[in-house]
Amino acid sequence: MISLSWRFAAVAALVAAAGVTIWAQVQPADPVFGTSTINVVAPTSVKDKDGNFINGLDVRDFVVRDNGKVQDVKIDQAYVPISLVVVIQRSASTEQVLPTVQKIGSMLEPLVIGEHGEAAIVTFDHRVETIQDFTNDTEKFKKALTTLRPGSQTRAMSDAVLQAARMLKKRSKDHRRVIVLISETQESGSIARVKDALLEVELNNILVYSVNMSRIMNKLMAKPDYPRPNPIPPSARPMPAGMPNTPNSQAQMSALGGTLGNVIPIFQEVFTATKAIFISNPQEVYTKYTGGSEFSFLNLKGFESSVQKLGEELQHQYILSYNPTTKLDGGWHTIDVEVRRAEATVKTRTGYWLAARPN
Repeated sequence: MISLSWRFAAVAALVAAAGVTIWAQVQPADPVFGTSTINVVAPTSVKDKDGNFINGLDVRDFVVRDNGKVQDVKIDQAYVPISLVVVIQRSASTEQVLPTVQKIGSMLEPLVIGEHGEAAIVTFDHRVETIQDFTNDTEKFKKALTTLRPGSQTRAMSDAVLQAARMLKKRSKDHRRVIVLISETQESGSIARVKDALLEVELNNILVYSVNMSRIMNKLMAKPDYPRPNPIPPSARPMPAGMPNTPNSQAQMSALGGTLGNVIPIFQEVFTATKAIFISNPQEVYTKYTGGSEFSFLNLKGFESSVQKLGEELQHQYILSYNPTTKLDGGWHTIDVEVRRAEATVKTRTGYWLAARPN
């Protein structure tokens, strides 16, 4: 963000994970820079070769590198209450699956909310609505879920994630901030860009998990919609850069995409592109960028299993944090966490974005 006047330029650099802003005020004759402390938080889970969580590790068991440089890391050993926003897609295609989603209230009580935690509910189709503000009252939370009704065909996912992040921004800094996104993997009709939502979750140290609705199953189970012709001719429909506008490519745009693969180039493109880029699966971008996980379900049993796994991961995470020695390096910062245990597998966020310093 750059604001120019006749006397000075104010340059704001958005920093990852801790809600910190670096400000630099540049005078024409005498430049002065002031930098605040950056605290990068990397929630990390560790499993053994059989897929079981490894508990009881301390700070000496971890090696954390930021852009390849070893960092002086701290670990939060105390129990940290959770502030949680459940973001639920309620567009027309979800009508048959919403009764299953409404059962999440009783599942979250022992797994996520806990004695000192709190949860809120945001729903979206073309509108984004908070149907329950933060509460620790499980009955109130369950009652709000009973009001879920299918809406329009629109899926404004990024708008909903952005609103949830802004709600969490106001919660206690002593709480872990978590978004659980229950939706299809694709969106349509958001005003906000994926970049806008990513910056908000980054600056407020928010972890995003997703429980994926099957778009194919939703389409199969949904009531048939009255067919309407597309008013935009194929030759005029927008396509991602470099993709030819052919009948085959149009069909691919409508189909379910696969995994994003190496997401780091996508993250870099999201933050550096002057125009919004096409992202086939923003849900995956949100989870991988923050270090969360994706789960999926086709029925009630699968939904219960997904929520249980989500809760278990939250309960077994190590909250690693550090003040990076690389904070003067602008651009993408890769986070690499190594555990001094044989055959251990580690999952954490891939990195964060730091705006470049002014020259």
